[in-house]
Amino acid sequence: MKNFIVILLVLFLSISCKKDVVKQPEKLIEKDKMIDIMYDLSLLEAMRYQKPLSLDSIDNDPTKYILKKYKVDSLQFAQNNMYYASDYDSYKDMFDEVNKRISIVQRAADSLAKIDEKKAAKESKKKTAVSKDSISKPAPKVNDDSIRRARMQMRDRTKKL
Repeated sequence: MKNFIVILLVLFLSISCKKDVVKQPEKLIEKDKMIDIMYDLSLLEAMRYQKPLSLDSIDNDPTKYILKKYKVDSLQFAQNNMYYASDYDSYKDMFDEVNKRISIVQRAADSLAKIDEKKAAKESKKKTAVSKDSISKPAPKVNDDSIRRARMQMRDRTKKL
């Protein structure tokens, strides 16, 4: 029974003494700034997946550009990413925030795409209406007598000269 209590006590002490798995980096990136970096990197990854040729025209590495934008080097980002990832709940909250931002931008882009589709549909209807009108209208009737008179007048004028 004493052994059981000792084992239980050791177990409680080991669980209660929570050690950080990953030490806090010297240059800690603020949580909000880290979320901004993760958001921009997520957009870049989406661009690479959707249109890989769009990023080929860029001379520099887009990831380096994002890190330079936030004045962070790749080692500092990697260390901070590991640090934040060690706390699963906090890291999940960060990614939830990134997903929330992406969904807001996606809704806005979808609504703009719908507006563009409606404009294109209206323009195509106008074009088809114009082309149908020009085809369906019969040509005005020409009086044969007026053509003959015009020819005769031309002949008379040329004979007088």
